[in-house]
Amino acid sequence: MLRLLSLLQTHRYWPGPELSERLEVSPRTLRRDVDRLRDLGYTVDAVRGAAGGYQLRAGGSLPPLLLEDEEAVAIAVGLRTAAVGAVAGTDDRSVQALSKVLSLMPPRLRRQMDAVASQTDSPGPWEGAPVVDATVLTTLAQACRDSELLRFDYTAREAEVSHRRVEPLRLVSLGRRWYLVAWDRDRTDWRSFRLDRITAPEPTGQRFRPRELPADDALAFVQQGIRRMPQRHAVRVRLAMPADELTPQVGRWGTVTADGDGCLLEMNVDDLHWPVMVLASSGADFVVESPPELADSVAEVAARFARVTSDGPGPRSGT
Repeated sequence: MLRLLSLLQTHRYWPGPELSERLEVSPRTLRRDVDRLRDLGYTVDAVRGAAGGYQLRAGGSLPPLLLEDEEAVAIAVGLRTAAVGAVAGTDDRSVQALSKVLSLMPPRLRRQMDAVASQTDSPGPWEGAPVVDATVLTTLAQACRDSELLRFDYTAREAEVSHRRVEPLRLVSLGRRWYLVAWDRDRTDWRSFRLDRITAPEPTGQRFRPRELPADDALAFVQQGIRRMPQRHAVRVRLAMPADELTPQVGRWGTVTADGDGCLLEMNVDDLHWPVMVLASSGADFVVESPPELADSVAEVAARFARVTSDGPGPRSGT
């Protein structure tokens, strides 16, 4: 039955003889197994006759899931991760779903999940991360999948609320935030929208032909927009270390270019804590070119560390 369901879940039409041959069962056994799937709640359409066959279609409710061992473990791991996610309402639901999956697992699979839980440290959602409404997330995902025109209210960075009509293309999860990449019909241009600023999304039922995105993919488009966005601080620092050693520490949040024997770090940020952390972890000498506030922040952190070193508990050098 599990093999039969796996084939039917492709939602293609399967001639009866082909299914019987693939499953190595008789037509009578095939009919009996199809009836069992129907008893479980799966909607299987059948065409009778010599050229007849079967096709699975979506039903009105979720039937019991038949999972292979690896699929069950993968779902349980995903639910455990979602239980500490940043989507509003999914944490409690994920815990409830996880408890149901674990209660049905045979002992050998439960031991695998216990091993995953005991050997994994999870910090939970980032402090201060914006929370996304689960209904907004699912509504936008379905509109992207179905290429359906959307209407919603959007609170811009300057706290101005506007009504948008967009052709949604793709959702992007980047760092602590979710984004919707879409063609804005009223502004006749591509835009990326933060999901925590979207309210009252409403599918219109109107379909559209997806346009070509002016980027390699939706993730690249969002990253380009973030880099172009005006920030409070334009950071420029020269470091005495190779560019290829600093680049992994900076990631996508800045650019690192070779500069003689060292490198030049450039970042556009609203908060100086991140560049200070990068500089501290680099282990290299550096010179701050701009902004002056960054030099002040570095000096403040250095003074704080010096106080801890000189005044903190425990033996000190030379004593």
